[in-house]
Amino acid sequence: MAYCTQSDILDQIDEDILVQLTDDADAGVVDDGVVDEKIAGADALINGYCGKTYAVPFSTVPALVKKFSVDIAIHDLYGRRKGAPEDRRTRYKDAVEFLKGVAKGDNSLGEDDPAATEANTPEMSTSNPDRIFTRDTMSGF
Repeated sequence: MAYCTQSDILDQIDEDILVQLTDDADAGVVDDGVVDEKIAGADALINGYCGKTYAVPFSTVPALVKKFSVDIAIHDLYGRRKGAPEDRRTRYKDAVEFLKGVAKGDNSLGEDDPAATEANTPEMSTSNPDRIFTRDTMSGF
């Protein structure tokens, strides 16, 4: 499951711009495959950072993850052409910096923050395995 959709991207940029960024065949329409590829790349980047703290991919997508997926995907779509405008570069850099903080455990994904993965959380055990050697088993030595 992708963290954002083409519709989410169209909430941020005009469809005409999205056509310009994706239409390599000059068909005058958005190339859904290109959009899906950039969303997948954004999600992979997010998973790379968040995977140190959380079980990824997220089954329920936190709002911040969706926002970052949109920002990163749009930045990467612009990168196919002339490069992203300054505001898009800033959004991308901010997203990556925040994700670095998530990986270090300094940042939270907000109120809908999923539980941290069990594998990455140290836990204490109060049970001990059975003894291999006892006085009785060592009596002959």
